[in-house]
Amino acid sequence: MTKITNDPSERKPPHPYLSGNFAPIQHVQPLIACPYTGTIPLDLAGGEYVRNGGNPLANESLGRDAHWFDGDGMLTGVAFRLVGEKGIIRPEFVNQYILTDVYLSTITSPAISTPLLPSIATLVNPLSSLLTINLRIIRTLLLVFLSHLPGSEQAIKKISVANTALVYHNGRALATCESGPPMRVALPGLETVGWYNGEMCEGEPCAVGGPGFGGEGLSSFFREWTTAHPRVDPDTKELLLFHSTFVPPYVHYSIVRPLDAKTFVGKSPSSGKFYNAAVPGIRSAKMMHDFGVSKAHTVIMDLPLSLDPLNLARNKPVVAYDPSARSRFGVFPRYRPEKVRWFETRACCIFHTANTWDSAVFDTVSGKENVESVNMLACRLTSASLVFSAGALAAPVPATAVPDHEREEEQCRLYYYNFHLDSSKQNVIRDQWALSAIPFEFPSLRDSASMSPAKYIYGCSVSDTSFGAALGRAVKMNALVKMDVEVLIERGKLDPPTTISGCVDTRNVDEILTSKHMDDPIKIFKMPDGWYAQEPRFVARQDGVAEDDGWLLSYVFDERQLQEDGECMPGAKSELWIIDAKSMSEVVAKIQLPQRVPYGLHGNWFSKEDVSSQRPIERLRSTLRRDKEESRSSLLWRTWMAVRRIVEISLA
Repeated sequence: MTKITNDPSERKPPHPYLSGNFAPIQHVQPLIACPYTGTIPLDLAGGEYVRNGGNPLANESLGRDAHWFDGDGMLTGVAFRLVGEKGIIRPEFVNQYILTDVYLSTITSPAISTPLLPSIATLVNPLSSLLTINLRIIRTLLLVFLSHLPGSEQAIKKISVANTALVYHNGRALATCESGPPMRVALPGLETVGWYNGEMCEGEPCAVGGPGFGGEGLSSFFREWTTAHPRVDPDTKELLLFHSTFVPPYVHYSIVRPLDAKTFVGKSPSSGKFYNAAVPGIRSAKMMHDFGVSKAHTVIMDLPLSLDPLNLARNKPVVAYDPSARSRFGVFPRYRPEKVRWFETRACCIFHTANTWDSAVFDTVSGKENVESVNMLACRLTSASLVFSAGALAAPVPATAVPDHEREEEQCRLYYYNFHLDSSKQNVIRDQWALSAIPFEFPSLRDSASMSPAKYIYGCSVSDTSFGAALGRAVKMNALVKMDVEVLIERGKLDPPTTISGCVDTRNVDEILTSKHMDDPIKIFKMPDGWYAQEPRFVARQDGVAEDDGWLLSYVFDERQLQEDGECMPGAKSELWIIDAKSMSEVVAKIQLPQRVPYGLHGNWFSKEDVSSQRPIERLRSTLRRDKEESRSSLLWRTWMAVRRIVEISLA
């Protein structure tokens, strides 16, 4: 709970992302059966839905910087077990902290009362002095160094908190965050296994292999930092990732081959590994969260949102947005990053892409299909305001004025981009406009349709306000959206909207909700008053024919469980709703969870086959302390531990 003073005159407003249902929850729960209403589809039997998110160990929101993207990773899942002779599905809830080096070091160092890592809010705050930032960084370095000295239960070798998303590849469920490599977790109990570097995973039998992500040398620590949104090709089963660093060439690129494959699809037999390939053309360190991947191409986004320690020498925050600069999209063949082509356009921020696919034309001379262009759907923000508002900060006034003709309203919409590759002389973005005027974020689609021209994209929206107004407080989503992007793109090509600022469908949420057209390309599931949803995930119907035959899963929360001060009542609980994705109107089942699920980040669906085909595990990470050796009761040892505790308290 957020600390509140008794004197109203001294009371400060709670941090919007550390209060209400954003507030962390400290209780962890092993698998436990849950009651439910409705009918759970048999398509879910044996699978598990899991969502990741930051959950700070301590929630003293007053007196320290905090950001929604901070916090120790916590996984929250519902497993669907098939029990009994009649094949009844029993949903079981589970939530667990991800036992990263940072988490284990923190819980075994009780004197450390504030997060070990500097908050993103500190790094983005224009009012943070150079001295403040340097002191926070030095504190982190000292605590990391201290963790390697005698008396430490856990040495901090990697600083990732693994709090952002999840992906499944080669028999491993992996939790991700861009400040380190992925961390393997076990299904369905969500226990932590160990770090994964593309070659090997801690905690697995015979965990030996090459250096994998990051390679070797002093800079390998940074080069292994991996995007929070790796992509798995549904056909080739390759895992594609990028690694953003602080030194040239700033971005590296890796592909992990599928299980038991000796080479990569489309590569020569000698190419057994593909790690840390440089992507040329990026000029400075950037905050890169996501990218686009089609069957034949990869798209890297070099946007004017920097994440650069050298900014301190320029009297700028470590994280800074320049609206007068250009957004650049680097498109290259999947296995040839050195052939990147850069496409430039107006400044923007993109944290999530929805889908990327190739458009090919038949060459009558060669008798082959050649890729003419690469298409991408992405959630485009007109500024970086979300980065600041998620830290309870006001966005700074740009140092350089934006030309009048480039000024846009504060929005986040689903955009369509077409990068034309036919001409070798010019790099042209042939199409770039919004499919709809409504706010749209946290996109997802049917996994088997990714990297191809999928018909449907699902996501979240707000119905009671504009996205710009929502940024004045914590952004909460009360509408789930399904867009027929195939129809909307076709309409846009037939009657192109204004480049960049235009929308194919100009209706607002209310106008769409009142539509009576059965073939409306936009369908919205509006939450009941006071209820809010989280990112939806699509699960396909096993005997379905259409792409949208299936279900959307989303954690939801009724904010009538909030007290007058905005905090959650003791005993507040969330639910998992299963929604018919075809109709976008029927909730087929509501699962009552034993506790609430804080509004978090990204989740994934793990099928019965995923759960049953996990690789063997030799050992799990644990919070149990090691037994003390008798020699540690000596005077010298007690003296060192006393000194160590003084150091920890001084850094607390």
